[in-house]
Amino acid sequence: MALRRPGGGDKSLRAWDAADELLLEVAGQWLETKRNTRVLVVDDQFGALALGLRRFRPCLVADSATLVTSLDLNAPGETDADEQVHSWLSPPEGPFDLVVLRIPRQSDYLAWLLRWVNGVLADDGCLLAGGMIKHLPDRSVDLFAEAVITEQVLPARKKARVVVCRKGESTLGDGAGQWRGYRLRDNLELLGLPAVFARDRLDIGTRLLLPRIEEAVASLPPGAAVLDLACGNGVLGLSVLARRPDLLVTFTDVSSQAILSARRNVISAVPDAQARFCHEDGLPAHLGSFDLILLNPPFHEGGVVGDHVALRLFRSAARHLSAQGRMLMVGNRHLGYHRSLKTIFPSVRQLDADPKFVVFEAGRS
Repeated sequence: MALRRPGGGDKSLRAWDAADELLLEVAGQWLETKRNTRVLVVDDQFGALALGLRRFRPCLVADSATLVTSLDLNAPGETDADEQVHSWLSPPEGPFDLVVLRIPRQSDYLAWLLRWVNGVLADDGCLLAGGMIKHLPDRSVDLFAEAVITEQVLPARKKARVVVCRKGESTLGDGAGQWRGYRLRDNLELLGLPAVFARDRLDIGTRLLLPRIEEAVASLPPGAAVLDLACGNGVLGLSVLARRPDLLVTFTDVSSQAILSARRNVISAVPDAQARFCHEDGLPAHLGSFDLILLNPPFHEGGVVGDHVALRLFRSAARHLSAQGRMLMVGNRHLGYHRSLKTIFPSVRQLDADPKFVVFEAGRS
């Protein structure tokens, strides 16, 4: 298999793993004896499952917009990925005879996915769920037992596991706890869907960044453009709008559940806000430039920990920063983001720090 991860970066990072290989083998065996089968692939990471099953014309749904970028990169001209890939902003309708699912790392998201699959799986359909054993969430056995009927747990291969299931009775309508959240000190409510980072607590890094955002926002002129990059539940952008509803705030994230959560939170707290929401892997050119960019970058992707995602976001931010604009970001101290920032931005300075996190300001001048 020859696939690449989008964004360049570390060439040693593979775009597929043993779980993809095992899922493709088991799915192929199941499909050999079937005709006129509707196939759904859920949360393929970088296109291994979509491209491996393409002769069966699978329907695709993924929380992450990275799948669209990956298909454009690895199968250029073969598919219109924007039209082919559904997200949770507009999920596909069933029934499907076969669902091939990558098991996520988050327990809450797995519970949500299994119940959603029950709603679109045909009565005699099959669910194949697979992942790397070291990345399976806690209580995964219990979560499967609560939601679906497990027919077989296949022998592990290369530290990967596939579970064969039939449709269960539990659906999202049964109250699977879709939304969870918290309140800030100024009583702003932040709710998040299960795939959203830190949906039930204020992230420590975000807590350190918020006071610096308040200072930066106070000096912006009316109508200034602000970007909440990798917005999650929208806590950074919403804190801006709560203080300065005259500003135009854009929320972007690779996760469709994050965009749904941010939109819900903004509409609930500041219904007349000037806000726009963008589900993208990176920043499309049409968004224009920004006077202030806010960022708490993720430091892992598909089980790989590192700074490769942050570097892509830094470069995107630099391209979209106005001449006098600034980016405020917080990151884990041990990742040494200051070195990367200084290779991209002419001006970088540290604003705050604690034992785990550092806040930086970066600009083009």
